[in-house]
Amino acid sequence: MTDQTEVLDRGPFFHGTKVALNVGDQLEAKFPSNYQDKRANYIYFTATLEAAKWGAELAKGDETERIYLVEPLGTFEDDPNLTDKRFPGNPTRSYRSQQPLVIVAELATWERHTEEVIHQMKTSLAKLRAEEKNVILD
Repeated sequence: MTDQTEVLDRGPFFHGTKVALNVGDQLEAKFPSNYQDKRANYIYFTATLEAAKWGAELAKGDETERIYLVEPLGTFEDDPNLTDKRFPGNPTRSYRSQQPLVIVAELATWERHTEEVIHQMKTSLAKLRAEEKNVILD
């Protein structure tokens, strides 16, 4: 994790999900994951709208997709599931923290990926699950 003197990214930061939240609510680690049947050790967020859209669109559940503007309340680190594992560096500007994020606002409108593109991504992820290659380092 970064220390208080090192800033990985100044944001703004986003969190995509299907969970209905309110301004002032805190997202915390140790709650059910948006993507796996387990409790997550970290809370994940991004500084790109594109990655937040995928977070919302791929989250479990049938609820409304939402993207929140969030503010980290503590230290955070690059998300090792994307950084250097899938993409050199951190072009998705994806991060994780064991400290809470506070909801600052909800994006009222944003453009979803097409149903075809979302279906292709879900098919690719299902293939990885079947091959037991969908490991999330948490």
